[in-house]
Amino acid sequence: MHPSSEDVKTLGSILKRRRQDLNLSLKEVENSTSIRMSYLQALEEGENHKLISPIYAHGFMKQYSQFLGLDGEQLIRENPQIFNRDANHEFAYGIGTVEMRGNPGASIKWVPNAIWVGAFGLLFIAAWFIAKSMDLL
Repeated sequence: MHPSSEDVKTLGSILKRRRQDLNLSLKEVENSTSIRMSYLQALEEGENHKLISPIYAHGFMKQYSQFLGLDGEQLIRENPQIFNRDANHEFAYGIGTVEMRGNPGASIKWVPNAIWVGAFGLLFIAAWFIAKSMDLL
């Protein structure tokens, strides 16, 4: 069963209206719920396809509605079709599908070691000169 876009938009408008009634901005809701603003907008606009997955849509809806003082469980129970989405997994296996990425720090791994070797070398040379000047050698 596919969600009706009208059902999704109606549910989103309930959230948006409640948020506006509470005089809250999306940024304030984002800061309070830790749900990204783009996901909050997607919920309010009824664009669930912009969410990561149906599981996240379900969780975000529950958390957001509870934050707004609405019964998230009831909204989800009354609209279960909204959170069902066909998984569109498209994978291409074979040669060339693995992307090799360079490690940005790999080229400078020798620098700290060179600094330590240089510091110990200078320390050794300084100790040799001090011992030589004190006629210990």
